[in-house]
Amino acid sequence: MNFAADLHMHTIASTHAYSTLEEMAAAARRRGLRAIAITDHGVTMPGAPGKWYFHNLKVVPHVLDGLLLLRGQETNVIDYDGHVDLEENCKGDLDWVVASIHDGCMPQDESPTPEKVTRLWEAVCKNPLVHVIGHCGSPRFAFDYERVIPQFGAAGKLVELNEGTFHSRPKSVANCRRILELCKAYRVPVVVDSDAHFSSLVGVFPNAEKLLEELDFPEELVVNADFERLKAYLAAHSRVAQDPCFAQL
Repeated sequence: MNFAADLHMHTIASTHAYSTLEEMAAAARRRGLRAIAITDHGVTMPGAPGKWYFHNLKVVPHVLDGLLLLRGQETNVIDYDGHVDLEENCKGDLDWVVASIHDGCMPQDESPTPEKVTRLWEAVCKNPLVHVIGHCGSPRFAFDYERVIPQFGAAGKLVELNEGTFHSRPKSVANCRRILELCKAYRVPVVVDSDAHFSSLVGVFPNAEKLLEELDFPEELVVNADFERLKAYLAAHSRVAQDPCFAQL
């Protein structure tokens, strides 16, 4: 597949990442991408950006040297009721929200069960601010995939295949395969992302591409494999479409 966008990455604003926003954008242009989303971590994650970072992202242009730049966040799911740590003062400022579970951001006095995690994701489905279900293959936070995957599709949530999983969360790969099989069966759109924490990794998805090929996954269900398909999704779901520059891309 020829990918048009990479929609999950971290800059030095997340203090365990190592490139600036402009360095990430430059790397995307070198890869021939048409769009990126900058998705630094929500406030519950250790080392997350400061209080005003996301609210002030509005100073970043939506088009930077011809590249569509989505102002985003990887928001943390913070409890089994599906609440996230997206702050009130930035809810109207973001174009793109990836909702992910990180163990350290969840209650430490409560153990996950598949039913709890299933209900968690069902609640996230109802959150109109969330666009992407981030790297949800963790065995520790397994859920009823057969029950929830169709709900993701019905709610307009994209299911993420995350390249970083193959390196950082290898025990999740088997579940990711099952999730993709169900996305294929139920015609639920997905997005393939690098989760890059350094500029040279932007737009690099070899393991994700290999898995898609193994599953003969339909290209038309991969939203960021075509720029016009991505634009159609954004027009229906993202505030970026309100910017006059969006129509000119």
